[in-house]
Amino acid sequence: MKCPFCDYPDTKVIDSRPAEDGHATRRRRACERCGKRFTTYEKVEESIIMIIKKDGRREAFDRNKVMNGIIRACEKRPVPMSEIEKITNDIERGLNNLMEKEVKSAFIGELVMDALKKVDEVAYVRFASVYRQFTDVNTFIKEIEKLVGNKEE
Repeated sequence: MKCPFCDYPDTKVIDSRPAEDGHATRRRRACERCGKRFTTYEKVEESIIMIIKKDGRREAFDRNKVMNGIIRACEKRPVPMSEIEKITNDIERGLNNLMEKEVKSAFIGELVMDALKKVDEVAYVRFASVYRQFTDVNTFIKEIEKLVGNKEE
């Protein structure tokens, strides 16, 4: 690793420890020429996942879009931000583990709904109403009946 202060090509690692819940490694380094210390982070390079939208457009996966959708569904609900972050992280990790370069947006929507159903039913119905584009009250009622029917089984 090149020293950011004097550009000397050799540095030594003084300390290494896990960071970001074990998904990265934090290293303290010292330059062998100038002696200054600095920190680096080592992370697995993840490939870009392209999302295929309903209309056929493709765009790069954006975890912030997923998180913002979950936040909107959970507004004024007793769902802590840590749970929202966990759901988002789980979805992102799951997509990376698929090893697919392209994923349909419908698949991500289903993952979000499955996670919200376990955390908060009201947030689940809110997300489903936007995601599935409920056009009338009957569609809304059918979704709630499915939710209630699954609880009774």
